[in-house]
Amino acid sequence: MTLSPFAIGRLPRILFGAGQLQALPSLVRQFGVRTLLITGARSFRDSTHWVWLQDQLTGFGVATVDMRISGEPSPDLVDEAVARWHGTGVSSVVAIGGGSVLDAGKAIAGLLPFGNSVMDHLEGVGRDIPYQGPALPFIAVPTTAGTGSEATKNAVLSRHGETGFKKSFRHDTLVPEYAIVDPDLLATCPPDLIAADGMDAFTQLLESYVSAKANPFTDALALSGMEWFRRGFFDALAGGDGDAARLGRAAIAYASLLSGITLAQAGLGSVHGLAAPLGAFFPILHGIACGTLLAEATAVNVRALCERGEDSPALAKYAQVSALLNSQAYTDDHHAAMALVELLREWTRRLGLKRLGEFGIHAGDIDRIVANARGSSMQTNPLLLTDAELAEILTARL
Repeated sequence: MTLSPFAIGRLPRILFGAGQLQALPSLVRQFGVRTLLITGARSFRDSTHWVWLQDQLTGFGVATVDMRISGEPSPDLVDEAVARWHGTGVSSVVAIGGGSVLDAGKAIAGLLPFGNSVMDHLEGVGRDIPYQGPALPFIAVPTTAGTGSEATKNAVLSRHGETGFKKSFRHDTLVPEYAIVDPDLLATCPPDLIAADGMDAFTQLLESYVSAKANPFTDALALSGMEWFRRGFFDALAGGDGDAARLGRAAIAYASLLSGITLAQAGLGSVHGLAAPLGAFFPILHGIACGTLLAEATAVNVRALCERGEDSPALAKYAQVSALLNSQAYTDDHHAAMALVELLREWTRRLGLKRLGEFGIHAGDIDRIVANARGSSMQTNPLLLTDAELAEILTARL
């Protein structure tokens, strides 16, 4: 066994734990006296946290301007925000919300110093102008546990419809200065959001663990994230104010944070490769797309690894995850990996994850989805899947 060289990109300074939101006002003040505060449409603003935060920022001498994000952010939304606040003295950006809010904040913080369009830099569909930075100081405060966007350098932007896309604006300088991960903010998340976001986080952990670019650093984090996910996910899903629910929310917040770190450093796989065109062309939430595909994508990966005899550690890694989640030893890697597939199928049934057909996706759409699934995520799948194998994954969940 050898320990191969690897590199780890920039990470935010992380504040994790119940009550860490209390640190936000003083952190904002260190970057200046005028901040752009971005939230979701309603949930955080309807909570007592919103009034508290406004009062605290005022007390620290910080003036605020604010905006709301509803749904997945588009390039147009980012450009409109940049045009509105460029040159107005905004010294920092704070985003409090789910992954869409954090992604929007990240992109806006990156462009406010310059005032140009995000289409100058958006990968694959933009003008291919290199972004140099620097971004405005950006603080990310997730209120859901799924995307891990608080730990990444990419802002995912979407344009929906027949010619839609889901692409990233990414650069090391877009990584948040601070990520404040306070599990108390998850207390008001409804069960369907916990389920969808949780499956997104778990998918990111598993895909980064078996990624072709995985390394010992990301492996350790991914395993830790999956262990805590196993401990807490279904307790968090059940909700309530008891000790089990609170520990569950802390566990999935931690798992989500680690999933953002590992995906940023090691990449993802076929599930996220397929989820990008699904989310661009059809009205399916990203977490649901990931959750509904994960078991079948894992099954296809496992079969392909066995049939082709690929020189990859991925089969043994699937087996290790299976032993972790099932709390059971297995006689061989293939048997263990297939037990993982069955567990993921059981989760799919238990969570009632919708099939693709419920979002208007038909057999005639499969070729177009597959043709647009070869983005960056697909490049780190543990082996190269054929178009037929990708179509098989989609067909199994129609």
